[in-house]
Amino acid sequence: MTAAQARPTGESEYLDEGWLRGPDGMRTRHAARVLLMDSGGRTLLVRGHDGDEPTRSWWFTVGGGIDAGETPRQAAVREVREETGIVLSPDQLEGPVLTRSAIFDFAREHCLQHEEFFLARVSPQENELTRAGWTELEVSFIDEMAWMSPAQLRAAPQEVFPHSLPDLLDELAHGWDGVVRVIGVERDD
Repeated sequence: MTAAQARPTGESEYLDEGWLRGPDGMRTRHAARVLLMDSGGRTLLVRGHDGDEPTRSWWFTVGGGIDAGETPRQAAVREVREETGIVLSPDQLEGPVLTRSAIFDFAREHCLQHEEFFLARVSPQENELTRAGWTELEVSFIDEMAWMSPAQLRAAPQEVFPHSLPDLLDELAHGWDGVVRVIGVERDD
């Protein structure tokens, strides 16, 4: 039996077992995201699209779901390594600097993702980016990675998530003040 045959009717082929159904029926998971910032205030961001709506694309941060038994910091470090090839240790992460709960549509489903954002200062010159750790899903919807300044992000024609990301990056460029920003629930549509 293939995974598609085992999947209940109406279940997305894109959302893995880390996405659980909440009491309201919405697919839900916890995630760790990382703001990888260089000394010039640029942040490594990812541009992707929904396979079911390829004309819509957006910029977002590196990161993903927290696996069973992982702490958010462990997940953040793992996700950075898998998605970029950059190897960090948990003690290189500052924060969490931001939390939010994002409601968005992906693969024809409404999803709720509870996110913790960490900050890590890195040098692009010392870290060659690689796609070697990408899953089939990531290969299918990630279009590019780019080091962007807040001004470049504001000028980009694509959507940006979280919506206040350029302002947050401006605030963090000169250091984190120890305050965890809380967005609460944000709709990414």
